[in-house]
Amino acid sequence: MKISVLIVEDEPEFLRRFSSAVLADASLALTAAVSTGGAALALLAEQSPDVVLLDLGLPDMEGVEVIRHVARHHPRCDVLVVTMFGDDRHVIAALEAGATGYLLKDAGADRIATAIHELHEGGSPISPGIARRVLARLRGAPERPADEPSKASLLTPRETELLRLTAKGLSFEEIGGLLEISPHTVVAHVKKIYRKLAVHSRGEAVYEASQMGLL
Repeated sequence: MKISVLIVEDEPEFLRRFSSAVLADASLALTAAVSTGGAALALLAEQSPDVVLLDLGLPDMEGVEVIRHVARHHPRCDVLVVTMFGDDRHVIAALEAGATGYLLKDAGADRIATAIHELHEGGSPISPGIARRVLARLRGAPERPADEPSKASLLTPRETELLRLTAKGLSFEEIGGLLEISPHTVVAHVKKIYRKLAVHSRGEAVYEASQMGLL
């Protein structure tokens, strides 16, 4: 039987990418692809997929809430987090809530499909950088508090690259052209940068990132 997959992702480009990865694998079946936590919970009330592929940064609720719901009501369903958030706070919260896999969004389509199979076979696919930090915590290595992510993990490499181009004064359209992504995706990245740095403008983001040594 095919492995049924529910995708919960609010960014259209990633929603299409993940859906294509599932549809391209003959042994996987796409149950649905939704962009909000509410839509995911409504669908989960009607059916139980084998795997939920979930972004943590949803527009209507924290992705961790969806993970807890799945763990409580669908214990046989695995949750694969695929997100831009690689800091300790998000990683630990997701794993403690019941996520069984955690990948960063730089993972390719083949890796996404492979990870779904690994989950269904009892594995726990985790991006290498995430795995190292989890192991460090288990070994009792000194860590920053969970609510204070390290500078190195605050922004993803793509976000840092995008912010550097922003600091040069390039427009979103120009940045999109250089990075070969749509202006809409650039805006989505910028919004996440604003949230991570707790700022409200491009100038503030560049200033704060420079002060923190991220640029």
